[in-house]
Amino acid sequence: MPPADDGVVPLAQYAERAYLEYALSVVKGRALPDVSDGLKPVQRRILYSMQRMGLGYGAQGAKAVKSARVVGDVLGKFHPHGDTAAYDALVRMAQGFSQRYPLVDGQGNFGSRDGDGAAAMRYTEARLSPIARLLLDEIDEGTVDFVPNYDGSTEEPTLLPARLPFVLLNGASGIAVGLATECPSHNLREVAAAAVALIRNDKLGDDELYALLPGPDYPGGGQIISSDDDIRAAYASGRGSLKVRARWKIEDLARGQWQLVVTELPPATSAQKVLEEIEELTNPKVRLGKKALTQEQVLLKQTVLAVLDTVRDESGKDAPVRLVFEPKTRTVDVAELSATLLAHTSLETSAPVNLTMVGRDGRPTQKSLREVLVEWIAFRQATVQRRTQHRLHKVLDRIHILEGRQLVLLNVDEVIRIIRKSDEPKPALIAKFKLTDRQADDILDLRLRQLARLEAIRIEQELKELRDEQGKLEDIIGSAATLKRTVIKEIEADAKAHGDERRTLIQAEKRAVAEIRVVDEPVTVVVSLKGWVRSMKGHEVDADTLAFKAGDGLYGTFGCRSVDTLLAFGSNGRVYSVAVSALPGGRGDGQPITSLVELESGTQAVHYFAGAGETTLMLANTGGFGLQARAADLHSRQRGGKAFLSLEADDHLLPPIAVGPGHDRLACLSRSGHLLVFALDEVKLQPNGGRGLTLMAVDAKDPLISVATFHDALTVQGASRAGKPKQETLHDAGLAGFEGRRARKGKLAPGMKSGVRVMPA
Repeated sequence: MPPADDGVVPLAQYAERAYLEYALSVVKGRALPDVSDGLKPVQRRILYSMQRMGLGYGAQGAKAVKSARVVGDVLGKFHPHGDTAAYDALVRMAQGFSQRYPLVDGQGNFGSRDGDGAAAMRYTEARLSPIARLLLDEIDEGTVDFVPNYDGSTEEPTLLPARLPFVLLNGASGIAVGLATECPSHNLREVAAAAVALIRNDKLGDDELYALLPGPDYPGGGQIISSDDDIRAAYASGRGSLKVRARWKIEDLARGQWQLVVTELPPATSAQKVLEEIEELTNPKVRLGKKALTQEQVLLKQTVLAVLDTVRDESGKDAPVRLVFEPKTRTVDVAELSATLLAHTSLETSAPVNLTMVGRDGRPTQKSLREVLVEWIAFRQATVQRRTQHRLHKVLDRIHILEGRQLVLLNVDEVIRIIRKSDEPKPALIAKFKLTDRQADDILDLRLRQLARLEAIRIEQELKELRDEQGKLEDIIGSAATLKRTVIKEIEADAKAHGDERRTLIQAEKRAVAEIRVVDEPVTVVVSLKGWVRSMKGHEVDADTLAFKAGDGLYGTFGCRSVDTLLAFGSNGRVYSVAVSALPGGRGDGQPITSLVELESGTQAVHYFAGAGETTLMLANTGGFGLQARAADLHSRQRGGKAFLSLEADDHLLPPIAVGPGHDRLACLSRSGHLLVFALDEVKLQPNGGRGLTLMAVDAKDPLISVATFHDALTVQGASRAGKPKQETLHDAGLAGFEGRRARKGKLAPGMKSGVRVMPA
């Protein structure tokens, strides 16, 4: 909508434009790194400011200065924001446990991996680390563009001329408006090798690329247990999640005792966090709104205390991470203790991968690993090209000057005569010797000592060296092959100077499963109509004696084992899992299912099943679709369950049916009393769920209301033409008229006006 003639802009239009401008500012100006130098604006400004303050790696007497001086210079010249933001960015660049290759050499308390904050900036000191030279060395060689700072008093670089892809070396983490990034760190030698291989062959295959760069290399080490396929999938799309676990060793003590010592932790995990998790497991607190510990908390406590005696943190100067776990007894199996710790604490966790960054085109995009390297290589080649052009301009200018001086030395007496006798010596020199303004000015500025014979020899030598250099520079500019060789040579030299060994081990392992020791015994799971669940010991439970809250009643009872799982089916097609052992006991009314799982907003638990994982379930909906699945396929470790069944807007899930032994036929009954019987093997087993196959041809007015699996006899319940309840049991001969193929309409059941239910006889 265009603005009105009086300049008034509609509020909605103004708000939309203002928010988009704000969002773009946050994305590009604060939260996301640039693919070229791997830095966010505040980091770039800090490094540039420190370099201009003389806090560089090779500066004479470059002593560390108070961090407050650095922050003040950054805020005053380049970054007019809060000092906390600038100091936090400086601190992070100095933390060896946050960045794989710290860019700032910090002195003093710069925090710890346990979450301790850095000391105030008036106490700490900082200077640039040696590797920062790879970002700043070429800043004054015409390699990058400069723009005015916020008040126009000075200039700042738009990028730093990074000699290596720091967006991969140190990674980045940030949250913008509608975008986030989580780039893991990598090993310098591996990144350099991958970049060199891509420069040499831009058609390099994915297998060769991933062999050179097999995965992240976290500052704290650890072990990546995800498979190669998972890592490659994350790199190929730019998004994924890797499983990372701690690394430990077993130390033998006297009299057969031993202890497990953790020496490396996954990213974003601290020793303090692990200790807090152990404390929560071994000394659980009653949850908000509960009167006592839940069955799950009690079982977890028993499981952990059965294998773990004590835990202590012995981290210090000599060992950045040293978490000691002592087993309950020396007879405890090492694998059992480690599996328990990994399954229930952050010693094994997920590390996200989200390669979202600002590309060379200025747009924030999620990139694959190959795209990141290709864009950085293009940036590096352009940088070397600009640096070479800048150097060539200086070389040509110097050659031009020296050629003028050489001419003077050959005619020194004539030059002196012109200067002594001429009122305007400059135009006279230009006219006499055909000099340029630049050469004439230089000759007039010469000191007499530079007219000595020895100086002529020096000029000749320098001219020879400069012309050799000119040839090399022009070769780089004019030849793509020479440019590539130059870039490769520099990358390999930097990798040799600053590279180190990989810290993070990449070795695929199975995830530790959270196993809770449960006595395997028969139990009966009781579910009410309103979703209250409980378990009672044994299978001899009389349903008529069960009590429920007022207005509630029995949904069903399930005879199973204490090691089995209760499945709750949501109205949205999601399936939620609760261990039977975690259900409250039979005393009282139990607990609502909503306190054990996290249902989506607007979703209700409509049906339930409890039993062994190998049980085959027949799942169908009122739209006539259905599938088979094993109960174990529906299990989920997440409280939010898993999406399993695809339902149309008007479809409703029917109660799940356990396929009994020997059952080989499926019966479908519609509301109008139409019955269809066909072979059960016509319905596929779908372990990943979905919509399923068409079981019976129905419509909105006559939906599917019941299904049953059976072998040779079937009971059909419904209403007679007189409206009275009617039940018929059909055997082989009686079933023959209703048998057909899947997806047919079926025939009316004998004497039925409407159907209610089918079940095996």
